[in-house]
Formats: sequence, C-alpha cells, structure tokens
Amino acid sequence: MTQETKNTLEPGFSSLLLESMADGVFTLDNRGIITSWNPSLARITGYSAQEAIGEPCKLLNFTQCFRKGCPTNIEKCGIFRHGRIDGRECFLRHKEGGDVPVIKSARLVKNEQGQIRGVVETITDLSELKRAREQVEEAALRLGEAHGLGNIIGKSHAMRQVFAAIRAAAASEATILIQGESGAGKELVAGAIHHLSPRKNKPFVTVNCSALSESLLESELFGHVKGAFTGAIRDRVGRFEQAEGGVLFLDEIGELSPFIQVKLLRAVQEREIERVGQSRKRKVDLRIIVASNKELAQLVRSGNFREDLYYRLKVFPINLPSLRQRREDIPLLTAHFINVQNAKTGKMIDGLTQSAMRMLLEYQWPGNVRELENAIEHAFVLCAGGYIDVLDLPVEIRQPVYPGGADGAQTTRGALRRKISPEVLTELLNDCDWNKASVGRCLGLSRTAVWKYMKKFDIPLKKPS
Repeated sequence: MTQETKNTLEPGFSSLLLESMADGVFTLDNRGIITSWNPSLARITGYSAQEAIGEPCKLLNFTQCFRKGCPTNIEKCGIFRHGRIDGRECFLRHKEGGDVPVIKSARLVKNEQGQIRGVVETITDLSELKRAREQVEEAALRLGEAHGLGNIIGKSHAMRQVFAAIRAAAASEATILIQGESGAGKELVAGAIHHLSPRKNKPFVTVNCSALSESLLESELFGHVKGAFTGAIRDRVGRFEQAEGGVLFLDEIGELSPFIQVKLLRAVQEREIERVGQSRKRKVDLRIIVASNKELAQLVRSGNFREDLYYRLKVFPINLPSLRQRREDIPLLTAHFINVQNAKTGKMIDGLTQSAMRMLLEYQWPGNVRELENAIEHAFVLCAGGYIDVLDLPVEIRQPVYPGGADGAQTTRGALRRKISPEVLTELLNDCDWNKASVGRCLGLSRTAVWKYMKKFDIPLKKPS
C-alpha cells in the first residue's frame, strides 16, 4: 500500500481499499473520523491521504446524504441510524473550491457482537457526465432556437404544427381563435402572430375578458363619453380604438356575457364600434385574435355562447397542446427557464439531477408551461448546489395526488409510477424514519399493505437499532 492508502483500522478494512479502483474509497471509524483514503479519492477531492486522515467526514461537505447536508454532530449522521446509502447523487466540495458532482454509496460495518466499527464509503466522480450533460443542454438550447418561434419553445410534432399554423396565420388577416388550457402559452402565440405579421409595428393590445364585470368590460373595450355613467368624468378611448392599425387580443373569450357577445359580434362583422353613452359609429382598422381555455363549441351547444359569434371568431383556429401532451419539450423548456433564472438571480445552476428531471417528465402539469416556469423559479430559491435536485422542487410535484381506481380513492405518483421492490421499500422506510403510514402515503397504499410487503421481502418490521 502507498502512503495515499495508509490505514489505521484493522487489516479487515485494508482489503476494501483497492488501489486500482477508479472510484474513490474511504473509511470512517465509529466517531466519524476518516481512517483511510485511496488514490482515486485524492484525485477527485484534491485532498491527499495525509490531509484527510484524522479529519471528520464534514471535510467533504456533501450536499446530500439522507435528504440533508452533513451534520456537525456525527451522532446525527444518518448512516449510523440507517446502515446504508445506495447511489445517492449529490456534490462534494473540492479542496480548491467548487462542487464536484458524485454518486455516493456507504455501508455501516459491525463486528460479530453487533458493535459499530466504522463506515466504508465509495464515491463515483460524475464530472465527465456533467460535461456531457452540459453539452447535451447546449445542444438542446440550440435545438430549441431552431425549433422555436419567438418566446415559444418546442420541438415536438404538436408544437411544429403550432409553429406552422402561426406562420400561416401571420400571413393573413383572418380572425384567429386560440384554444388551450390555462398556462399553455396562448398569449405568446398571439404575440408571435402579431410579430410575424405586417402589423408588427402597430399596437398589440390585450384584454382579459374574465377580469372585469360586464359594465366595466363594455367601457374597457369600446370606450365611453363624459357623463355616460357615474364616475365618467371625461371621454375615454376603448381598447378597440387603442389597437388601431394593430392587433386586439381578447383572452378568456368564453367568459363574455350575452350582452357583450352581441356588441362584439357587431364590432367583428362591421369593424365599427360605439362608445358607451354615444350613438356615433367609429370605424376601426385592426385585427382580432381571441383565446379561450374552454371549448367554445361545447359552450355553443350548452347555450352559453352565441353560435354566430363563434363562427365569426373561429375563421382560423389554433389548438395549443397541453404540456403533458408534449413531454419531449420539457427538457428544452427547463433549460430555457434555468437560463432565464441564472441571468435574473446571478446563480450558476447547470441543470437538474436525473431524479429531478425524471420527476418533471412524470408529472401531469395541470398548470402547463406557466407551472413549469414557476417550479424552476421555486427551485432556484432552495437550490444551493450546481444542480436542482428532487427536494428543490415544489411539494405538489414531488407528491402529486391523482384520482384513483374504481373506488375513487386517491393515489400518489408512487402508486402509479414506482414499481415496489425491496430496495425501493427499504429506501422509503429509511427516508420516512421507518414510519409505515408515511411510506404508505408515498406509495398510495395502506399501512397494512406496507406491512405485508415488508413481510414478503423479509424486511424487519422494526427500525434496525
């Protein structure tokens, strides 16, 4: 053995320290003090064996062991309670500063009498993988630019169809109906149509039709004259006139009252309006784009939307897919939002861990792209390392609840996605401090079902001492 692998423990530990290993290996005694250190670990961390041996494990400043950073008190270290760590992706702090991405595994070592002798830990360097990830993310960003339109990003087949529709719509003067779920990016589509059209240097005026009462919306859209109603102390130009020569974008059009629907129909047909309190007709030159998160055809069938107005508005419909219908765009969108947050916050976050990205890909995204953007912003508040990890994500993404089976019970993603195995169940037991009810909530199972699985896999029913 060289000086880099000198060992102060019993000879039984020496066999674990193989100089030929590419992975870093070190051992701790029962007080958490480093007792051996192989050459690969010296390369990974920058610390020689002489510098590391005799120091506490805190020297490496791991960002995660048991869902938390290194404790200051070795008695609080999770390995001494749980006995093992399997393939935990995290970071350690290099001697020269900076975080090194690694995969950490550890085992507690006991003698024949069950007394704790120490810990053996292995460290796999992920630096090369990190560089590969960065290259992939850079390529993804370039791909996003190649398969994007303005601020709209996507490379999926569904989004390529949307891009084609946007270009076709921009080349015409037809009234556009954009339909899609809340947060899917309907206003971005409207903005892209305007930006690509001959009217791009003219106003782009937006009105949210669900935000105002009927009387206020009438005044907002068509304007009013002085004295038209209490509080009308001067003439006011409406949004139709403000959009002269450009585009008027009416969002949430399905929320219009019957009265406003009648007035809007006249404005769309005749391209003329009357201000509230005045009978004088005013011609307007503008393009109208409307959007709805409700299915307007269904509203027509139920009698809540005028059929004649519907057909006036849906001259050229564009259906925007939900995020769960284009999951292949999630890495592109995530890379974009990380880029935006890095510029805004001054942080240098490189991306997401594999576990976190897998969680984003599995989530249902009821709030669509807007929810994904908010999730990345939330993660930036919590993330202290170079990569966003699972616990940095919002709790509703980590533990979403969906409708269950025939009995109507609710289950978590764990029940829907995660195959129960001895390894998965043991990890969850460790994470939940051996609380079977908590494990059951994670898996969408009852406490009794968790107990049965433990019996099946020969897992101790009580937390190992």
